[in-house]
Amino acid sequence: MTRILVIGGGIAGTATALALHKAGFDVTVHEAHHDTAEDIGAFLTLASNGMRALAQLDASHVVTALGFPLRAMRVLDATGGELARVPLGEADDAVLRYRCLRRGEVNAALQAEAVRRGIGFTHGARLVAVEDGPDHVTARFADGGVATGDLLVGADGLNSLVRRTIAPGVEPVYAGQSVYYGYTRRTPVTEDTGHITMIRGTTAAFGSAVSPDGETYWFARVSGPAVPAEELADPAPARWRERLVAALRADTSPAADIVAASTDAILATNATEIPAGTPWRSGRTLIIGDAAHAASPATGQGASMALEDAVVLAKALRDLPDLDGAFAHYEACRRARVEYNITVSGELSRGTRNPAQAGRAPSAQRPGDDTLVPMLEWDRDLRSICVNDR
Repeated sequence: MTRILVIGGGIAGTATALALHKAGFDVTVHEAHHDTAEDIGAFLTLASNGMRALAQLDASHVVTALGFPLRAMRVLDATGGELARVPLGEADDAVLRYRCLRRGEVNAALQAEAVRRGIGFTHGARLVAVEDGPDHVTARFADGGVATGDLLVGADGLNSLVRRTIAPGVEPVYAGQSVYYGYTRRTPVTEDTGHITMIRGTTAAFGSAVSPDGETYWFARVSGPAVPAEELADPAPARWRERLVAALRADTSPAADIVAASTDAILATNATEIPAGTPWRSGRTLIIGDAAHAASPATGQGASMALEDAVVLAKALRDLPDLDGAFAHYEACRRARVEYNITVSGELSRGTRNPAQAGRAPSAQRPGDDTLVPMLEWDRDLRSICVNDR
């Protein structure tokens, strides 16, 4: 049986382990964190395409037990006037509709599911080196541990060490916006649950959604210089809140009041992306998810694209007889799609692309949308799909 090492136990890595295990491979996950906590302050949305991928892994229940569904999107202008209200994704399907979740909770739940299925999971395993040979690949860890397999999948995120072994010199690029995430139960704005409100402000793109128990989740994407590294290393949530409120007061939308009512549990980060054309594979080593194709968060597709990766990679390795062929077919299925997402999301962050027109959801048609369902369907042989892209 082919033995596969997965480096990284976030959403991309754990979903990949679930997919590979379902395909019959011997898979182990090596995660650098000592527990399940990762970006504990941030939240995300899983779009319908990501939920579809989870369904193929028999893991829908893992996330539908968390967070809350989003059936629609409201779009407001800088004065708070409503421009549009549209359904989101496959809103009528309880399994496939959008979902808003805390990232740390998703990680913990997926990891627990992997362990429940008998997948080996090691915490505190910080990768320091990859040695790729003709017959096997070896991962070396900071604690002196060593793991050997037939294939290594790098799902180790934006600052991937595995990527550096495949594509030395390729680093994330700032996409023009700093991004803030926060929560409040004291907002003076009254909103129903079940939808996300997007505000097209003059100084920031702002979004918020209210959970069934009345907690408001919000984010702000602010154009301009990146948050300095020293601020990210030594967080200053109160200062960030004051800075955001001052900027958002330029408009009369609800955004400033929501931020002003928030606690100090505010997370800041910089929107970054991996350059298109970055190599994804070398020998017995492959990168997926943010390690391969991170995009700015403007389209909200990062986690969903990683979940698609997991399913398609497992099917490629299952359906094609040799490693080179499987890797090539996987790339044929994935590259145009994910790099289009990088481009669109980056243009939105840099202000060089107009937001979706009023009356349309922010899910631009991507390469492969027409073949997405058969591409993800577990029982469909992948060799008959993406053939025109090879």
